[in-house]
Amino acid sequence: MLTTPSTKIVGPDELDTALAVLRREPVNNALVAARVQASGLDPWRLGGELWGWYASGRLESLCYAGANLVPLSTVPESIPAFAERARRQGRRCSSIVGPAGPTAALWSRLEPHWGPARAVRPHQPLLVTERLAPHIAPDPLVRRIRKDEMDLVLPACVAMFTEEVGVSPLVGDGGLIYQSRVAELVGSGRSFARVEEGRVVFKAEIGAATAHACQIQGVWVSPERRGEGLSETGMAAVLSYALREVAPVVSLYVNDYNTIARAAYRRLGFEPAGAFMSVLF
Repeated sequence: MLTTPSTKIVGPDELDTALAVLRREPVNNALVAARVQASGLDPWRLGGELWGWYASGRLESLCYAGANLVPLSTVPESIPAFAERARRQGRRCSSIVGPAGPTAALWSRLEPHWGPARAVRPHQPLLVTERLAPHIAPDPLVRRIRKDEMDLVLPACVAMFTEEVGVSPLVGDGGLIYQSRVAELVGSGRSFARVEEGRVVFKAEIGAATAHACQIQGVWVSPERRGEGLSETGMAAVLSYALREVAPVVSLYVNDYNTIARAAYRRLGFEPAGAFMSVLF
């Protein structure tokens, strides 16, 4: 029995306990909770490690360490321990992302060792909704992308990622990991798009899904079609599916400077529910 606060990798035998901790904040933790459920905490399938912070032998806080470093259901006392473990291991992630407060505290301890970051986005509003706005009709041309349409949707995904993050997802490993993630979303039926004349003009994905909440990501409109309202009607279509078939709460987070997108999400019925922070390397 652990009697003093400590951290260690959470193993498969602690799956139920870890899920119980993640359910404390079902919206904030949706992305990692979905991966934990799917992987059973097998490190290979999880794509990283789940670190646990224990007080008096009880699992209290978590931190996902994979392609992203993500603090989850943390208490203030756990942040120094997670930061020290990350510092000792060395940076293996491409970003730190999570609820703004814990992420800022984690970054303040890691910045002297891992900095400077390529970009820091300290306040990304987290938005949620449990309903579909009745005054915006879903776009009937937005549909699921089929498994045989990877070549159709991948260029739009790459364009969205490059525009949002500032670097192409195809650098480094040639895009193998990114293409695998896109294929996973397409294969699970969570990739949606409006296709015109063989080109994607709107797309979005349900990037994470649990029984309690899901998260929409990767919202993108082809540059030459922006200003036509495709994002609102397209999002209404994806939102309608998500609420009907996936989870009772739908969330997303957006850059605070993207006032056009924030206004569109507000019209769709999304309301503020906190903030995320991203540190990009």
